[in-house]
Amino acid sequence: MSDTSKKLHFVLVHGFGHGAWCWYKIRSLLEASDYKVTCLDLKGSGIDPSDANTIFTFQDYNKPLIDLLFNLPENEKVILVGHSAGGLSLTYAIHRFAKKIRMAIYVAANMLKHGFVTPQDYKDADPDLSMYGDVNTMTYGLGADQPPTSMIMKEEFQRKILYDLSSKDDSTLAAMLLRPGPLRPFTDVHFTEGPDADSVPRVFIKTMHDRVIKQEQQDAMIRRWPPSQVFDLESEHSPFFSTPADLFGFLLKAVASVSSSAT
Repeated sequence: MSDTSKKLHFVLVHGFGHGAWCWYKIRSLLEASDYKVTCLDLKGSGIDPSDANTIFTFQDYNKPLIDLLFNLPENEKVILVGHSAGGLSLTYAIHRFAKKIRMAIYVAANMLKHGFVTPQDYKDADPDLSMYGDVNTMTYGLGADQPPTSMIMKEEFQRKILYDLSSKDDSTLAAMLLRPGPLRPFTDVHFTEGPDADSVPRVFIKTMHDRVIKQEQQDAMIRRWPPSQVFDLESEHSPFFSTPADLFGFLLKAVASVSSSAT
């Protein structure tokens, strides 16, 4: 790899209930190609010790990502990669730290310029899993008379919905590591657009067999806030497990498209 490639820094942001662990294959591929990689645990996720039932704001939930960007040297930029609900974290970061972000890559992710503002936003980005029945277990950390504070998909549905094209080894690993995700931060996600937000190139990687964020939802988000590039990946919702080599290849293609700004 060239010296330019060695300088590139990928920051991988997980989706709801997941953690840094879900990127283990992608991290290995990137690091083997001499890229710098940071896999974050957002608050209440992965090995972060916070209780998901005590996280109430999107700002608090994203503190690990915001702290990383805030502490970057002035002359350093990162490539953000977000999966599923992690796309909301990417957009939040774009509006706050555009000058520190070289590119944002949405992988089967929520890509909403202003967050959940209109009914159309919910229609485009909010998973509708009702066809599978009662798939989630809720926790009511503030009492049974209050809205739920966290949620996790029941184990008997995880492979069918999240990892249906992944190996049994990976879906078993995920079942052991998934945690209830905090719900309160996602009840009022509105973004105030930053002055340089449109300067950050965005790429969307579609997952063509997704049972969570369906094809028509991905297409609707792409139409409403067009990225610079769109790639089609023959994967279910979790390509970091099922098609890591293909996902890795698309990440490199995305980076090559902005190679002129990599120096």
